[in-house]
Amino acid sequence: MRTPKATPILFLRSLVFYAGFYPVTIVFSIICLIVGPLLPFRARFRFFTLLNAFDIAWLRICCGVKVSVTGREHLPTQGSYVVIANHQSEWETLYFQLLIGPQSVVLKRELLRIPLFGWALALLKPIALDRSKRRGALKQLLEQGKARLQAGIPLLIFPQGTRLPVGKLGKLNKGGAMLAVSSEVPIIPVAHNAGLFWPGKSFIKYPGTVEVAVGPAVDTRGKTVEEVHEATAGWLEQTMRAQGSLD
Repeated sequence: MRTPKATPILFLRSLVFYAGFYPVTIVFSIICLIVGPLLPFRARFRFFTLLNAFDIAWLRICCGVKVSVTGREHLPTQGSYVVIANHQSEWETLYFQLLIGPQSVVLKRELLRIPLFGWALALLKPIALDRSKRRGALKQLLEQGKARLQAGIPLLIFPQGTRLPVGKLGKLNKGGAMLAVSSEVPIIPVAHNAGLFWPGKSFIKYPGTVEVAVGPAVDTRGKTVEEVHEATAGWLEQTMRAQGSLD
């Protein structure tokens, strides 16, 4: 499956989407900066992600992008865990905070420098990595990630490291597997094909249904990092192919 041809109607629908998306994001970010520090983390997360709920609903109304989730039952209802997912669109950064919450997400440090939005995002306890320092970034991921997990906060990691276009898998790093094994918590792979409908860095959005598949949790106790990585990466690749987002 490939993204259809852009048309003037799709451009117009996307324009309407952004006409609502940006003003609401700016205003709500200001509110979050005022209210956020007054709330405990879990309540703060629920409040902040009202914006995500608006964005996903507005995207459906304006651009016809829907979502279908399978395997939601694999997400634990209590305790901490690690989630790894493919990264091919801005869409998953919005929706996954609704699917997995509360959570701490691993992201690039530059995002926290975005005025208003980035400052508000910093209040959600992300792990902001400096990708130019690979060894230091891994140490930071393991140290801060373990602290988040010990506090009962699930962790979301995109092992590809950056957004890749539909059809590309790239190299999946082992940081998520290392963290899950060292912390003895389950690791859950999640695959999606959002790039077919919201291609990375694309202005135009395409109507259709994003397929999200949540895989079975992998018990890391007594397993090596390599065993855990192979199990989750293999499931991720197989499921992406089935969803039509991987050559």
